[in-house]
Amino acid sequence: MTAPTERTGAALQLFAPVAGTYDRYARLLSFAQDGRWRSFLVSRIAAAPGDRILDVACGTAAVALELVGRFGCSVVGVDQSSAMLAEAQRRVARAGESARVDLREARAEELPFENGSFDGVTFTYLLRYVDDPAATLRELARVVRPGGRIASLEFFVPDRRTVNALWSGYVRAGLPLLGRAISPGWHEVGRFLGPSIQAFWRLYPLEELLALWRAAGVESVEARPLSLGGAIVIWGERGD
Repeated sequence: MTAPTERTGAALQLFAPVAGTYDRYARLLSFAQDGRWRSFLVSRIAAAPGDRILDVACGTAAVALELVGRFGCSVVGVDQSSAMLAEAQRRVARAGESARVDLREARAEELPFENGSFDGVTFTYLLRYVDDPAATLRELARVVRPGGRIASLEFFVPDRRTVNALWSGYVRAGLPLLGRAISPGWHEVGRFLGPSIQAFWRLYPLEELLALWRAAGVESVEARPLSLGGAIVIWGERGD
């Protein structure tokens, strides 16, 4: 695996200290919405028993475990963070799913798999942390067989004025304050998230991002904002 870039290296440093408490406080800081978002993401894959799904930026394996639990498929989870993968290994072992969830250290921009190796791909909170989202989407699509589903979950920016004002206040002030009350690591995450989310969507408005999906060879691309626009799931099918 090649060395991370400055952007991806910064993400590694940011999230490594919170890996052990990630699931607990992600649920708290999202007002318990993260499970709903994850469930909808997994539903877009519609895997069959025996399918092999790739979960990129798998973190603590929450999506991977939901995939195998819902569909009876197998999952290869990849992440560039050894700290997150260590927590993922513990979660998978506790769930008794080590035979169906294979965890590996790898970068989304350089996946160590042959073309068309998987029946579907999921990825969460990924494109804000890569240097070239368009190239990363092409790489993700490369490893999916024709007709296989690709689905992503990302934070979003609400477009309704009143909701946007509340959201902005929360991510700009509330998240850092709550993070500080938890730990120094969570304070840094809380300070980072709001500006990072807003900067990404300024650079890649939704229609432009959907165009990048299509340019990567993904067809029938759809998007659904969730929780009044606090998150968004995008999905489609790999073309021929």
